[in-house]
Amino acid sequence: MDKIVLSALDLAPVKKGENAASALARTVKIAQHIEKLGFERIWVAEHHNMEYIASSATALLIQHIASHTKQLRVGSGGIMLPNHAPLVIAEQFGTLETLFPGRIDLGLGRAPGTDQLTAMALRRNNLNTAFQFPQDVKDLQRYFSADNYDAKVRAFPGEGLDIPLYILGSSTDSAYLAASLGLPYAFATHFAPAQFASASMIYHQNFVPSAALEKPYFIACVNVIAADSTEEAEHLSTSFYNLFAGIVTNTRRPLSAPTDEVIYKGIPAIEQAVHSMASCAFIGDKTKIAAEMDKFVKDHQVDEIMATSYIFDDEKCLKSFSLLREIQD
Repeated sequence: MDKIVLSALDLAPVKKGENAASALARTVKIAQHIEKLGFERIWVAEHHNMEYIASSATALLIQHIASHTKQLRVGSGGIMLPNHAPLVIAEQFGTLETLFPGRIDLGLGRAPGTDQLTAMALRRNNLNTAFQFPQDVKDLQRYFSADNYDAKVRAFPGEGLDIPLYILGSSTDSAYLAASLGLPYAFATHFAPAQFASASMIYHQNFVPSAALEKPYFIACVNVIAADSTEEAEHLSTSFYNLFAGIVTNTRRPLSAPTDEVIYKGIPAIEQAVHSMASCAFIGDKTKIAAEMDKFVKDHQVDEIMATSYIFDDEKCLKSFSLLREIQD
C-alpha cells in the first residue's frame, strides 16, 4: 500500500461498566499511543445529550489531550458551528492555538450533533442557524484574519493566528461548500457512507484554490478494526456492530464486550440498516486491510485516512492502530 497520512477520530465512547472519566482517559491514551506511532492528528467530536458519549465539551477535551501530548495535532471533528456563535469559537480556538502553537485544527460541521429538542436548548430555540453555516464559516475566517484589525468586533486571542479550518460533512452539500471555499474536506464515511463517492467527485471537480489551500485535500474518516488474524478482527467487530444497532434502533448502549454473534442477527430490517450505516469498515489482518484500503484510497483520491476504532478491549484497540501504522511501513 502506498504511503498515506494517518490520523484518528475518537468520540470518547463510554464502555459498559465504566464512566465518562474512564472514557476521557482512554481518549488520552489513544492520543499518546498514536503520537508515538507518527500519526498526524487526533480529532474529537461534539455530541450532546448522549449518555454513552463523553465528548460534548470539545474545546475542553482538545486542551486536555494537547496538554498530555507533545507534537500531535489535536482538533475538532468537529465543532457543530450552528450550536455556537462564531466569535466564541474564534476566541476558544485562538486560545488553544496560543497555548499549543502549530498544533490545533478546527473542523467545522453543519449538523447539531444531537436531537431536535436538545438542539433547541443549545440554540435558544433558533433552529435556522444551520442555514447560516456558510456565512458562519466566512465569519470565522474573518475573525482569524490579520486584515480584521480595523473591524468593530475582533477575536482575542485569535486574530492573525494560523488555525487551519476543515469542512466536515456527510452529504454532497458539504462537498460543494468545501470546494467553493478552497478548504480541506473531511467526510464522515464511518457512519454515513452513502454519498461518499459522489462527495469526493464533487469536491475534486469543483475545488477553487484559495489562500488556505492550493489543491484539494480530502480526508476519509473510516472504521478500522485490525488484529493479528481476520477471524479475531471479525470477533472484535461485534462490539462495533452492536453499538451501531443501538443507534439505528434508538436504544443506545455503552460500548460492550464482543459477542459470538451480533445481537440483531436474524432481524432483516436492523441488519440492513446497520450494514448501510457501517459499510465502510476495514476489518481484518494487515494483508486484508492493506489491499482493501489501497483500492479505496486510489478510487476516491483520498489524501488522509482518519481511523476510528470501536474496540472494547483497550490494549486491542491500541494494537489496531499499531497494525494500521505497520501497513504503511
